[in-house]
Amino acid sequence: MSEAASVQAVRATIGDSEFDRDTAVTPRGAGVYDVDLSAGWTIINAVNGGYLLAVLGRALADALPHSDPFTVSAHYLTASQPGPAVIRTDVVRTGRTLSTGQASLFQYDDEGREVERIRVLASYGDLDALPDDVRTTALPPAIPPMDQCFGPQDAPAPIPGSSAITDRLFLKLDPATLGWALGAPSGKGEMRSWFGLADGRDADPLSLLLAVDALPPTAFEIGLSGWVPTVELTVHVRSRPAPGPLRVSITTRNLAGGFLEEDAEVWDSADRLVAQSRQLARARLS
Repeated sequence: MSEAASVQAVRATIGDSEFDRDTAVTPRGAGVYDVDLSAGWTIINAVNGGYLLAVLGRALADALPHSDPFTVSAHYLTASQPGPAVIRTDVVRTGRTLSTGQASLFQYDDEGREVERIRVLASYGDLDALPDDVRTTALPPAIPPMDQCFGPQDAPAPIPGSSAITDRLFLKLDPATLGWALGAPSGKGEMRSWFGLADGRDADPLSLLLAVDALPPTAFEIGLSGWVPTVELTVHVRSRPAPGPLRVSITTRNLAGGFLEEDAEVWDSADRLVAQSRQLARARLS
């Protein structure tokens, strides 16, 4: 079986997969949820920001009358750690087509003091109720076939620190954006990849919140190294993705003052632009 066929052969299903179990939230009371942040979604000793956004997104999907994220904006205040956390949500407004809410994730420091890690403001709706009219100049990213791309298992050496998240993902990166892995970054600030979950679970709106932040940082291809922590991330979910692998394209046009932006597009197997995002991240310059 080809790689393309194997990634489309669903072994896990939406609602019954590692991603669903690791983003599960348990209601404690009105608008309050308990969650155990999994160490399986860490990279270079940090819990991945897209995974964290999906956790908060799941809590808001339960708290709001609409279940599909349309726009989600998150500010990452302090670094999250694997382990117990509490999410507190608040319904800001409910309407016929959109509902808006906010959520914050908290953990405890070594002295037992509550620390806010992330704060989110989001609007939810019903993606299936949207009209199918599309007028766009956007084009799917030109990524070579999967058998001409490379995944983390092909790397000459592992990334220092934890790379647990790579075991949960199916990544096949465009060789044109892999110069950094060979010590020859292109300087273009581009990253493109085929994307899926390793257990074969198809994408849904919540997993799109992960997809926009799951590739290696564009900073690597600019010539930088090390952790690139997210300061703010906004995601627009445009459509429910079709079954099959996604294609993710991320670009950075400007690095200034130690901060860079990453603009991401996520395309599904039906050549539809299903999610867009922009984040501001801090880059280590030395």
